[in-house]
Amino acid sequence: MKKLLIPLILLAVAMVATTIARRHGETEGPGFGGEGASVGRIRIRQRPAFALKVKPPARKSDQLYVEVSAAGNLDYFYDHKLGMRMAGEVLGVRTEYVGPAEYDIPAMITAFELTLAQENLMGIVVVGFEPALVPSINKAIAAGVPVVTVDADLPRSDRLAFVGTGNVKAGYTGGMKLADLIGRKGKVALMTKPGQSNLDERISGYKAALSQYADITLVQIVDTQCNTVVAAQVAAAVLQQYPDLAGLGCVEAAGGTGAATAVREAGLVGKAKIVSMDRGNEVLQLIKDGVISATVAQQTALMPFHAVRMMHDLVNLNIPISSDNAAAGVDGVPSYVDTGVILIDKSNCEYFIRK
Repeated sequence: MKKLLIPLILLAVAMVATTIARRHGETEGPGFGGEGASVGRIRIRQRPAFALKVKPPARKSDQLYVEVSAAGNLDYFYDHKLGMRMAGEVLGVRTEYVGPAEYDIPAMITAFELTLAQENLMGIVVVGFEPALVPSINKAIAAGVPVVTVDADLPRSDRLAFVGTGNVKAGYTGGMKLADLIGRKGKVALMTKPGQSNLDERISGYKAALSQYADITLVQIVDTQCNTVVAAQVAAAVLQQYPDLAGLGCVEAAGGTGAATAVREAGLVGKAKIVSMDRGNEVLQLIKDGVISATVAQQTALMPFHAVRMMHDLVNLNIPISSDNAAAGVDGVPSYVDTGVILIDKSNCEYFIRK
């Protein structure tokens, strides 16, 4: 599996601040090269209200909406493709998913530029992996083409909106589950890829949850590089250093499968509890086998679906929030949509396995 694919003290303050920041699309702080949300620092958006310049074709069925991403070979992006396909079917428009199979940002930028040149293009959905994408996003917005980021955000770009998981809450959900699994005491380690805004936010949520229990000690945060082999290696190293480790919390799917491999090899299945992230069949099977206790799953298909719907409504409905939206500084779309998470364990995992 290749690279994939945003410190809090009080969770309530963090969630409110993050939500406010995202709603305005203006946060500063660490993330994909410094683009992710941070708590309490909000910058004012400098760009004017979006001016829609695309001209819808005579037939609505010719309208084109495209998602540009990378790492499309990963199982995780199945739901991105599903969401795009369903948006096209429900709205009666054309949808496409493009981008490199591997985590290749230069190739993703090329795919974005080629998409921008397509005929009847009405909007672009883009996974905000890294700041290198910002110039392309801003170019599209300047040309009057709507752009919505999904899954990972680039709030310093001129994108219209972000649709994705409330990552602090996702991490908090995982942290509370892990605390319950280990009896609210013991040593735990967290597994992530540092520097990715969505993952950093999940780590913050985990910390906020675990910090509520005086008898839980966070001993280490390790870098999985979003790679299952690396994840297994670093998890094994943690287990060797802390043989009494009570739990492992993972904020991306590679960490979960890697942790499962390490726990199995160490003969600690059932003793070292694992909370994973996302809902790939491999993770779900490990839950059925009792190696992973639970996983925090995103409602990923909702991200591109609602992003396309948002841009479709802007193009076709242009809801009059004011007598002149552009002159009044009104974009006419929600600026942030939280698609939520689901906690999956043995009680419900069978419903998420893809046949």
